[in-house]
Amino acid sequence: MAPEGQGGAVREDAARLDALLVRASERLARSGSPSPRLDAEALLCHVLEVDRTWLYTWGDRPVSTFQRARYEALVAARASGRPVAYLTGMREFWGLPLATSPHTLIPRPDTETLVEVLLELAAQPSGRLLDLGTGTGAIALAFASERPGWQALGVDRVPEAVALATSNAHRLAIGNARFQVSDWFATLAGERYTLVAANPPYIDPADPHLGQGDVRFEPRSALVAADSGLADLRHIVKQAVGHLEPGGWVALEHGHDQAAAVRDLLRGCGYVEVASRQDLGGRERVTFGRLSS
Repeated sequence: MAPEGQGGAVREDAARLDALLVRASERLARSGSPSPRLDAEALLCHVLEVDRTWLYTWGDRPVSTFQRARYEALVAARASGRPVAYLTGMREFWGLPLATSPHTLIPRPDTETLVEVLLELAAQPSGRLLDLGTGTGAIALAFASERPGWQALGVDRVPEAVALATSNAHRLAIGNARFQVSDWFATLAGERYTLVAANPPYIDPADPHLGQGDVRFEPRSALVAADSGLADLRHIVKQAVGHLEPGGWVALEHGHDQAAAVRDLLRGCGYVEVASRQDLGGRERVTFGRLSS
């Protein structure tokens, strides 16, 4: 990434922060990254263990040979398509720095819409939230951080995801959220909750976008569902009836073109006050309904 001058001599500015960022941004732009400058900054912040403000303030600082080599390796990995969140092991969600791993989906801003809906539905000072397919624990931890009087349980069928979510809770000192292994409701017989939430797999297996962007590196089992992406959503809607308190709510994230189908699923199982909420891009992303009391 550091260019050479005449006779192979390294230019004096080659190891400056600002020069490294320019070269990395150009390389990532050529590779097709949708956010090359942001990616380059995130990776350099990770290597140097600083924030972006520090980069802007000290752009003329030199970078050691070791730091430059490590940075160049990360930029090369990003240029090959690997997600920044997996390269740095971290992604911010709801203002919380969450550790990530290839065992889980990368938390996305659209999912904050689901958290907003859950907080609105949590009208009473205490209750119980169930987060199905918790992954990094993003939904449960965001909710629990805002509702200290509530108890949040996140479940996932992947033990590595449960361990990661538990570690995130401990690191963030969020004591009212816990996590356990369960394939949806499988280990929750007899348990009832005030709110049931999920961001389940909802992508059609034939969707061409599965071969593009970050999703190429994310676990396919957390992305894809049968029946045009509706199989897991249907299962959760049906099974949640037996795990909600009277008057409890279920709230589900889904694909941008699935809101009408999810509303029909909820109404077909007897839920009332069914509605959908748009994400930041103006697409119907979350649908919810109340179990009649």
